[in-house]
Amino acid sequence: MIRPVLTEIGIFLVPFALFALFLFATKNNVTLKSSWPMSVVIKLTVAASALVIASLVLLAQFSGAPPGSTYVPAHIENGRLVPGVEK
Repeated sequence: MIRPVLTEIGIFLVPFALFALFLFATKNNVTLKSSWPMSVVIKLTVAASALVIASLVLLAQFSGAPPGSTYVPAHIENGRLVPGVEK
């Protein structure tokens, strides 16, 4: 469960990291408060939230088993381990 949470946090931080990279490339000091005006932080937060929402929608829409399929869990068959499959 921790992996999806860390993935979403990483997706949220992408716009901020790109802006910091932009500041670094333009020779501005990334650590100064004046380099991060509130309007830019708000825009980055909106963009980051949109990315997270889009990733959650895509995850819900396109992940998982196809409709009507049945999952057969891993089991022992004839003394051999057979991996789980979706039928």
